[in-house]
Amino acid sequence: METTSARRLAELVGDLAGERPPRYAALAQRVRMLVADGRVPLGTRLPAERELAAALTLSRATVTAAYARLRDDGWATARQGAGTFAALPAGPHRGAWVPGPVDDGSIDMAHAAPSAPASVPAAFAAALAELPRHLPQHGYHPAGLPDLRARIAERYTARGLPTTPEQILVTAGALHGVATAFQTLVRRGQRLLTEQPTYPNALDAARASGVRILPTALDAAEPDAWLDAAERALRTVRPAAAYLMPDFHNPTGRLVDAAGRERLAAALRRAGTVAVVDETFAELWLDTPAPPPLASFGEGHVSVGSLSKTFWGGLRIGWVRAEAETVRHLTAVAVRSTMAGPVVEQLAACALLDGADAALGELRQQLRERRAVLLGELRSRLPAWRVREPAGGLVLWCGLPSPRSRALVAAAEGHGLRLAPGPLFGTGHALDDRLRLPYTHPPELLRAAVSLLARADADVEHGAAPPDGAPAPADPVV
Repeated sequence: METTSARRLAELVGDLAGERPPRYAALAQRVRMLVADGRVPLGTRLPAERELAAALTLSRATVTAAYARLRDDGWATARQGAGTFAALPAGPHRGAWVPGPVDDGSIDMAHAAPSAPASVPAAFAAALAELPRHLPQHGYHPAGLPDLRARIAERYTARGLPTTPEQILVTAGALHGVATAFQTLVRRGQRLLTEQPTYPNALDAARASGVRILPTALDAAEPDAWLDAAERALRTVRPAAAYLMPDFHNPTGRLVDAAGRERLAAALRRAGTVAVVDETFAELWLDTPAPPPLASFGEGHVSVGSLSKTFWGGLRIGWVRAEAETVRHLTAVAVRSTMAGPVVEQLAACALLDGADAALGELRQQLRERRAVLLGELRSRLPAWRVREPAGGLVLWCGLPSPRSRALVAAAEGHGLRLAPGPLFGTGHALDDRLRLPYTHPPELLRAAVSLLARADADVEHGAAPPDGAPAPADPVV
């Protein structure tokens, strides 16, 4: 049974001095966020009320009331004589990591998940037409359908990284590939270098593997500063692995140019560090195509991709590209959680990749228009915010006038707008002055979202309470 100490939980909760009263509600909200994003794992025993009160310099009554609120809302359970334990409410939860159905008229700006284009149903129709020739076989392909592995390999070769089908493992989405790579390449207790901010689910996967995260600060406006920091960390710590997104980084949109990739690959080689490279956004360039994959600048690295952002998240088709021997090891690990991927979805993926260039051209044009709408609305209605235009990807990484991201999430929930707080994209308490906003919605929905966002920001700026009847929100993650 895992236990978190009062000192550790107090560090995660942070300073509550700036929160609006009642203080117990603010404490309960902070703990909800920690449970929702996995920093306090489910089932963890929370510290005793007296100990946490001392660590936070609060009254015991305040902590008692906060624990009661957590139990009432389903975020904690009490066991007689054993203590209080972190839990999740029963049923769908708005603040969960995975997007839930928007069934109450809310606008979901927490998740960068585009809707499916017309090519997806057409691809499934083609898959069903192909299915009969596969039915006489057993249907198990642990490393992926051979036809799909071949198509993925061809796209890597076209991007400048010669690849054979034996170097491809098909996975149930990019996250499955990332988690499998961590389990295969990094032993418990070893260091994993990451950018800060980064993709929160990858951080959770790293924590689940027992690795020690080594964050390096990334500011898209100063990409060389991150390269300097990464080189220092690689030189001094020599981590076993690194999780990196050089292609339209999520969430900052940063693109590492060819010279930067050469420099990064050299630093990784000197440190003996293998990179797990998340290429989920690599083909979503809007202004500047990405250089060849990082793995083409140095041997031994693992590339991870997906159709979730280029086509549709419901496909659950991803892949890992690595040396053939590494792919064999990765496959042996992957089959422990899933024997093989579904054949119909993989056949549909083949059809989508056959027409990918035309479909991606249409998607890029759509995203350019939506990016322009969201940028224009933010600059018009929230001029104090700092917003850079990324050269690709699906999101804007907004700088706020003050650390208010978590408060903004709470205020926006009451206006029917779901957001993801900046701190979820990093470790510790950093990034509360940041907010990630996707431009995947149609223009009219983006305009409505920014209107609600401006109202929520005004509430936070002027210290207004959330609207009457607004639910007590847990911070969603993206």
